Amino acid sequence: MSEEIKMQTSTLKPLATLALLISMLVSSANAVAFDEDTQAVKNEGMRLYNSYQRSKSEPYLTTAAEAGDVEAMYYLGEVYRLRHMGLTNDAMNWYYQAAQHGEPYAMLRLHSGGACQLGDVCPENGDDWRGAALEETLPKAEDGDSEAMMALYSIYAALGDMGAANHWLLEAAEADNTYAQDWLGRQIIGDQEEYSNDTERFEAAEVWFRRAAEQGYGPSLKNISSVSLHLGRSEEAYEWLVRASNAGLVDARLGIAWCYLDPGRDALCVNEQNTAAGTGILEAMIEEINKTEVQFLLDNVAEPLTGEQREVANEIKAEWLNHKPPLSYFPDKFGF
Repeated sequence: MSEEIKMQTSTLKPLATLALLISMLVSSANAVAFDEDTQAVKNEGMRLYNSYQRSKSEPYLTTAAEAGDVEAMYYLGEVYRLRHMGLTNDAMNWYYQAAQHGEPYAMLRLHSGGACQLGDVCPENGDDWRGAALEETLPKAEDGDSEAMMALYSIYAALGDMGAANHWLLEAAEADNTYAQDWLGRQIIGDQEEYSNDTERFEAAEVWFRRAAEQGYGPSLKNISSVSLHLGRSEEAYEWLVRASNAGLVDARLGIAWCYLDPGRDALCVNEQNTAAGTGILEAMIEEINKTEVQFLLDNVAEPLTGEQREVANEIKAEWLNHKPPLSYFPDKFGF
């Protein structure tokens, strides 16, 4: 056994006892009724997580997870895993708790991290977290749960069955799961061999992007903007980008601000220059999600504001800081 494996094993094995004790304390219910204060704390934790302020999200998610929120348990596990680029005891603890409530992505994290082999943290009936995830999720998908259908894509992919994985991806998309629809559109964009030309490929992807965009899904709103631009529909592309910004997508909000500052930067920017608007948007982004890198645009692209423009920029900044939904990168639930 390598020294690295020995180190991982010695680190993870104490968690087996901890996880067992925790599982005895956690309610077996799949849903917990939360008071408004707890729900508000959880919402703030998710806002911070989705805007890549994960360290700040930790205390909020911890409060919700300790109150029994399964989603908070999973995302708290993600916070710890991403912070240390691997399966630490803290990450394992929260994934295990979420897994006890049937969270399939938590089970997949336990599998990929070697929880059973290295830490003796295994499913109740066996030693394969992938199988446990499949057993938990397949009946829900067959009953029409589109989130379960989407989870089956990752489960079957982990099991090496891409035929079944793609079947359930399509099923989820047909069931109007916006994430599945967007993913399917992105797959089509990347499949250059299947289509005779770029126009045919973009038009095929557009079908799925549009279905998700019509439900207000931020990434698809931006993706259909990109497709429209590729197909020569600049004005329509800009309108979709505005909608993506209004849906809270960080990249789209940044794109709109940049267009205001420098309309000539590309064909997407069909608007008139409005330095006050661009400045107000960027300053709001810096304050809301600590996106300090946009300061480069303020320092190097934005023209100096007059006194009147400064007042307008302040008003626009205040409007965006009160805008709902909040800014988000819409991160994949089961990403890297």
